[in-house]
Amino acid sequence: MAGRIHPTAIVAPEAELADDVTVGAYSIVGPGVRIGAGSQVGPHCIIDGQTTIGRDNVFYRFCSIGGMPQDKKYKGEPTRLEIGDGNMVREYVTINTGTAQDVGVTRVGDDNWIMAYVHIAHDCQIASHTVIANSVQLAGHIHIDDWAILGGSSAVHQFVRIGAHCMIGGTSSIRQDIPPYVIGAGDPFRPVGINSEGLSRRGYTPETVSALKEAYKILYRRNLKVEEAAQQIAALQAQRSEASDALQVLVDFLNASTRGIARA
Repeated sequence: MAGRIHPTAIVAPEAELADDVTVGAYSIVGPGVRIGAGSQVGPHCIIDGQTTIGRDNVFYRFCSIGGMPQDKKYKGEPTRLEIGDGNMVREYVTINTGTAQDVGVTRVGDDNWIMAYVHIAHDCQIASHTVIANSVQLAGHIHIDDWAILGGSSAVHQFVRIGAHCMIGGTSSIRQDIPPYVIGAGDPFRPVGINSEGLSRRGYTPETVSALKEAYKILYRRNLKVEEAAQQIAALQAQRSEASDALQVLVDFLNASTRGIARA
């Protein structure tokens, strides 16, 4: 194991690292850290706090992972950060632990591509297969579902939820929930349609994509309240049975929204 840790790196004796984990020059790994097999910590990184990291992750140079939350209410409670498998984390990314005011843990799932200068604040829940481009700033308590894509320099308000398969253009300002499958951009964010190309690439059939486009029209073109739109989309499931599961994801998201959805 010693041969995989650069002689200038500092790894706390209490840290738990799999035998093949590499730690680059001048990096620091704190006592509460656990890192799984195949993961790589580049030079000049700091990984501390109560942080658990899975297999085959790459932390590029100058990352700061597991730092305490940027929340004035934080009083040193034993909150955590959990990161799954196969994530790429590029230069100067910061990911903080959770707070006692929420679930107490920040989570990042599997196979996420997190580009340079991204900030993931306390209690964020990032699912899997997302792309978070350069300089995206995520405030606390944000939920991002599978396969979402956030363009560079976008900013997301605290407590916002971003649905699965969304595609958000660069420099967007997100202040309300973005329903699944939606594509758009702007300050404030403006939805323009369904992410049909992304859905097709992920195996969604033309029939399902067509049904989701119809659901989009119900949600955004008929001047309905969110509750009314959810009811009509639920009724659409009976007519478009081949898309029932995909439509249910949208209905569930709308019914759970507390901030309202972006409609600008």
